[in-house]
Amino acid sequence: MAAFAESTPCWVDVSLPDLEAGKRFYGELFGWTFSETSDTTAGRGAEAFREGRRVAGLVAKKDGRMPTTWGVYFATADIVGLSRRITAAGGTLVRGPLALGRSASIAQAADPAGTVFGIRQAGDDPGFERTGLPGSFCWTELYTRDKARVDPFYESVLGFRGTDLPGAAIDFRMWSPPGAEPGEAGAIGGRSVITDAFPAELPGHFLCYFSVADCDETAATAVRHGGRVTAPPFGIPHGRMSVLVDNQGASFAVLSGAADPVGPKGGAGAEAGPEPE
Repeated sequence: MAAFAESTPCWVDVSLPDLEAGKRFYGELFGWTFSETSDTTAGRGAEAFREGRRVAGLVAKKDGRMPTTWGVYFATADIVGLSRRITAAGGTLVRGPLALGRSASIAQAADPAGTVFGIRQAGDDPGFERTGLPGSFCWTELYTRDKARVDPFYESVLGFRGTDLPGAAIDFRMWSPPGAEPGEAGAIGGRSVITDAFPAELPGHFLCYFSVADCDETAATAVRHGGRVTAPPFGIPHGRMSVLVDNQGASFAVLSGAADPVGPKGGAGAEAGPEPE
């Protein structure tokens, strides 16, 4: 499998206090199977598979003070050069770059407003083996309180080409990677603004979306296995979505019914709650 194009999402993982409990939860929710738990440079963890193809990683937190959260990694052909551009543009390096043997090199960074994201340079392992299909990643959104600083940061550092969503009641910008046509057709993620509709303590973060066959059933399954629903299933132009929290506190979103599951399918402010259908 070829490496992912520059600045496109190429991997996601979740940091959890209890790795085995996470495997049970996501195994029931998405039909994932897992590699044997092992110790790596990045920490103790396991890879998740759907129908034999790699879709995500689960990592045990080394420090209980660290957040329980899903994180997204953007592809790069030059992780050292990108790391330098990040700090020069007002971001910070949280960790790395770290070489994971011959498979890849990774780093975690924070944008000027403090939101953490990952970057990944492929070696023998390009990242995802399945996207956009049930049980796999399909979209990501940045939620921020400071678009004036983060918009130029991501557009200069990662080369995103931003397109504001026309006619929307909320402030949402679609991101297309370098070389792609700006707009909905080529978008791989987006940026939304945290408004007063959100809890005051909510920090800036990336929300990762997973495609599912049935949004309502997935939400019900999450609750049965100890998770919570923070935005009940509701309709959007690209399908039906819900925002969930797993049994250890990590937030993520699910989407069903999209004709084309990869693309600008996020809720554009969905975490504030359902919109009228």
